[in-house]
Amino acid sequence: MKLKFTKMQGAGNDFVVIDAISQQIDFSTEQWRRLADRRFGVGADQILIVERPTIAGADFRYRIFNNDGGEVEQCGNGARAFARFVADQGLSKERSIRVQTMSGIIAPRLESDGSVTVDMGAPVLEPAAVPFDNAALDGMPQGCDTLWPLTLQLAGAPLDIPVSVVSMGNPHAVQTVDHTESAPVAELGPQIEHHPRFPKRVNAGFMQVVDRHHVKLRVFERGAGETLACGTGACAAVVAGIRRGLVDSPVRVTARGGELSIAWAGEGEPVYLSGPAVTVFEGEITL
Repeated sequence: MKLKFTKMQGAGNDFVVIDAISQQIDFSTEQWRRLADRRFGVGADQILIVERPTIAGADFRYRIFNNDGGEVEQCGNGARAFARFVADQGLSKERSIRVQTMSGIIAPRLESDGSVTVDMGAPVLEPAAVPFDNAALDGMPQGCDTLWPLTLQLAGAPLDIPVSVVSMGNPHAVQTVDHTESAPVAELGPQIEHHPRFPKRVNAGFMQVVDRHHVKLRVFERGAGETLACGTGACAAVVAGIRRGLVDSPVRVTARGGELSIAWAGEGEPVYLSGPAVTVFEGEITL
C-alpha cells in the first residue's frame, strides 16, 4: 500500500509521523523496520502514529514504534513532534491537547515562540515499578536518591556502575560521567539496555553536570541505539540529578542534536519538557 508520511525532528531526534485517522494502518514488525531503515526506507529513530482516542477525555491516541519495529510506551521528543503535526495538519485548532499513550495521558502545549512544552506526568521512582529488580543489591544513598550498582564489562574487565532508576512512562538508568564525549556509550549502552535487572529492557543515560542549571547528555535508547536527543531521557536525567542534589530546576539539557529545557518541582509533581519540533519534509512510500 501507499503510505503518506511526514518526516520530523526535535533536537535531532527524528521521526516518521503517520496520520492514521485519514488512512488505514495495519503493518507488520518487518514493515515498521523497513520504514525506519535509513537505507531502504525513510529513516527514523521512531515512528509516531496519530489515531483517534479509545478513552474518554483524550483528543488523540499516540502510538510509538522504535526502529527495531517494537512498540514502546513513551517518547518525549516525539510528543512534541506529535503536537506540532496535529496543529500543522489542521487536525486540532487547540494550543493544548490531551493525548492518550500506552503509559497514560500527556498534555503537549504549543508555545508562542514555536516550541512545544509537554506535561510528561510525575516520574515513577519505586524500583519495582520502573521496573528494576533490586533484589540482594546494596543501594547507595545520595541526596534523596538511591544508586544501584550494575555489573558490566568495559574493555574486558568487570566493573560496577552506580545508576539512578527512573520511569518517565518508560524505564531509564542514569549514570553520571566526567565528559559525555568520551563516555563509553557504544560499549556500555547495549549492556545496560539488556541488563537482566531490567525485565523490559531500559534506556541508558550518560549525564555530565556542567553547572546547577546545565547538563550534557547522551542516551542509548532501548530498541533504537544512541540517538541525537531523547526527551524522556532528558527528563529522567534531570529528575535523577535533582534527587541526587547535583542540579536545580529548571535545567538546560544539551544533547548532540540540540537543547531541551526540563522543569520539575519535586516528588509527586509532573515533569515539563520544552524544546523544538520541526517538519523536515512530507512524502509517500509504498510498503
